[in-house]
Amino acid sequence: MYEELKKVIEQNDNIVFFGGAGVSTESGIPDFRSVDGLYHQKYKYPPETILSHSFFMTKTADFYDFYREKMICTDARPNKAHIALAKLEQQGKLRAVVTQNIDGLHQKAGSRKVYELHGSVLRNYCMKCRRFYDISAVTGTDGVPKCTCGGIIKPDVVLYEEGLDDKTVDGAVRAIAKADVLIIGGTSLNVYPAAGFLNYFGGHTIVLLNKSETIYDSKADIVIRDPIGQVLGEVVS
Repeated sequence: MYEELKKVIEQNDNIVFFGGAGVSTESGIPDFRSVDGLYHQKYKYPPETILSHSFFMTKTADFYDFYREKMICTDARPNKAHIALAKLEQQGKLRAVVTQNIDGLHQKAGSRKVYELHGSVLRNYCMKCRRFYDISAVTGTDGVPKCTCGGIIKPDVVLYEEGLDDKTVDGAVRAIAKADVLIIGGTSLNVYPAAGFLNYFGGHTIVLLNKSETIYDSKADIVIRDPIGQVLGEVVS
């Protein structure tokens, strides 16, 4: 399968990558739905509740206690998968990365065309005056971070009950629709509407790199169960 994937990459220059939390686990960032993921750990409130818009608005201090501890990994570094994808873009083969991750590791690895469907922990903004802040506005404070105007600073991430950014969605859908090859990696494909974007793909080859079975396996031309960093690190030269 590795040789098949390597051949597909060598013969195509219109590739799009669609990735999820599994892309960043090799960088030490926990995922959500695996056995050891955040959704299987015990907290005062369920993670799905904490990471919702209504919880943020009503229990902001509790939100930030969890967010700082579990959602921000400032020491994380790009792994072999991030680096390989950035290299493919530099080689003119990869047209875009569409990611559900909020860690910014694709950009840190050198990728330039990245559609962050769920936003980024690196960006924050004042809910009152809309002034933007970098991550230090959250990591460098305790309790609820406040803007100089007095407004509450909110992470620029998409919480449960919130819609995706229209411009980001449009760019991601267009990239997937135009691609000849779609590589899907590190995602259970259970999160909607993001997973539904794959229905726009009209190219000829689907590659699926994921440790566990997904609902998309039967549609894929190549399925590899090995760690994504291992796979891409080996096939991208």
